Amino acid sequence: MEEEAVGLGHGDEILWKSNIPPLLLLLIPILFSTIFILRSHLKKKNKPTFPLPPGPWKLPIIGNIHQLAAFSAGVPIHRRFADLAEQYGPIMHLKLGETSNVIISSPESAREFLRTHDQNFAARPYLPSADIIFYGSKDIAFCSEGDYWRQMRKILTMELLTDKRVKSFRPILEAEASKLMNLIGSEPGQDIFLAGGDTSPVTVEWAMSELMKNPEKMNKVQREVREMFDKRGKVVDDACFNELHYLKSVVKETFRLHPPVPLSIPREGRETVVINGCQIPAKTRIIVNSWAIGRNSSHWTQPDQFIPERFLNSSIDYKGNDFQLIPFGAGRRMCPGMNYGIFVVYLLLANLLYHFDWKLPNQIKPQDLDMSEDSGGTVPRKNNLYLNSIPYHAP
Repeated sequence: MEEEAVGLGHGDEILWKSNIPPLLLLLIPILFSTIFILRSHLKKKNKPTFPLPPGPWKLPIIGNIHQLAAFSAGVPIHRRFADLAEQYGPIMHLKLGETSNVIISSPESAREFLRTHDQNFAARPYLPSADIIFYGSKDIAFCSEGDYWRQMRKILTMELLTDKRVKSFRPILEAEASKLMNLIGSEPGQDIFLAGGDTSPVTVEWAMSELMKNPEKMNKVQREVREMFDKRGKVVDDACFNELHYLKSVVKETFRLHPPVPLSIPREGRETVVINGCQIPAKTRIIVNSWAIGRNSSHWTQPDQFIPERFLNSSIDYKGNDFQLIPFGAGRRMCPGMNYGIFVVYLLLANLLYHFDWKLPNQIKPQDLDMSEDSGGTVPRKNNLYLNSIPYHAP
């Protein structure tokens, strides 16, 4: 191929007239594009790729909602998630609509997300309902991590809900507990029903339910409580709660079987990370199933049985360091109201156990007591617990 210069005269520019075929000129950019695509593909192929966590098959638009709806009616969602986790594993990917979610169902996986990668998963996703109810998600539980959240948490954990501050509420709480006991005692033998909507009453309701279903455990914990407070002038206070080892075990076992919030408020990942060989993309919502963790057969013997004795010689606690038992969560987004909630549970339960003997009405046998769960953020009994109260008279 030859090229020739064509002069346009003195001072004019020189134009090059090419003999290259026009078709070849069109192919040059295609050739360069092909080379670029091949190089990009080779680079991508050489990089390690990780799959999403396993999960059930998904449909366009609705994702996995059809699998959740396919379960029998009335089964709480935390039980549905636990059933699916039995098939797909403790780190399970679900799409609820167009939203990607990862459900955590074992202590080991909870530790990875809530401790090892805690900072990455400390954010909250935008939830329209929380935005409306809590004035732009200003509540400590729903606001995303940032300066506002850090300031709120500092006020709660260092000022309002410290051990010292909670103990300063003791006279008020003990007075209210005394009023409740007087109200129950004013109508002995009548049906008393226990029903809870908040986390502390829900825990007391489940503890009493489990004790009524297991009379030998009820007798054991009442003996401990009454021996202690009979020595102290028949006054139930918090001064010796730490010495009531079996009562503490009853509360822990209740938290294990009936965590007040079985599914954590969703967290959201800031960046894409790889955990246990699975890719967790940014913006994925993380939900911890503490109900499933508390019944994990790899960590608990007879996981569905109420056995407070398992905690008598155990260091496992509910304060966020032992991931087998995390009713209040763990890490940065752990519930800041734990100290207050625990105090209320101990105070109410100790009073009920000390002041009254309890009987099931209508000759219901303990083994026949219905233990069905309701659905919701907190999970109370599906049916209220009705009991007959018999005042206790100390010798």
